[in-house]
Amino acid sequence: MSKPLIDAAGLVFTARAASGPVQVLRGVDLRIAEGEAVGIVGPSGSGKTSLLMLLAGLETPSAGRLTVAGRDMGALDEDALARFRRDEVGIVFQAFHLVPTMTARENVAMPLEFAGRRDAFERAAAALAEVGLGHRLDHYPGQMSGGEQQRVALARAVVAEPRLILADEPTGNLDRATGTMVMDLLFGLRARLGTTLLLITHDPLLAERCGRQVRMEDGRIVEDTAALKLAAE
Repeated sequence: MSKPLIDAAGLVFTARAASGPVQVLRGVDLRIAEGEAVGIVGPSGSGKTSLLMLLAGLETPSAGRLTVAGRDMGALDEDALARFRRDEVGIVFQAFHLVPTMTARENVAMPLEFAGRRDAFERAAAALAEVGLGHRLDHYPGQMSGGEQQRVALARAVVAEPRLILADEPTGNLDRATGTMVMDLLFGLRARLGTTLLLITHDPLLAERCGRQVRMEDGRIVEDTAALKLAAE
């Protein structure tokens, strides 16, 4: 593999809980190349979402090494992490996380406004049109269906053309048909932009749409189809 976009070695994450510290990630080694699509699977509590939070710079590693897009994630302060998320990462959550008092166009324009882009609203409108919501620019989240809200969230995630998209159970709140439509859009946008995609899912069929699957259990990676393919060769 050439220089990876994501390079984790011995990655440990310990969360604070009322009962005391809980070791969530227990020495994760993971290298992901630019442009790869990777499905992250495993049971609840296996550390999938915590790994995504570290990759997004929303949590800090407790030990080990993590480099994303050339940044040492353990060495960045809060301001640097915020700039990293603004410039490099698009995130799609299961629960949409739209601002209810802002229109679809305003929600999508946010990351561009934070970056000081003067064309933020024009690009937001174009991104919404690309996901089939050009007619919903001035509607609020409460006026939209769940599928429409997730498409707004998807447009927001890709509007700045990030190098990395992190998606955490993006179809978990959607019915099968709507979820399939949203994922078709996600994979289509990812292919057009050449973006690296990490997709957390409990759906094996959805994971298979990625070129590589990584299985986690008890805070560790226990299976990686890239390693299996390499061994077979």
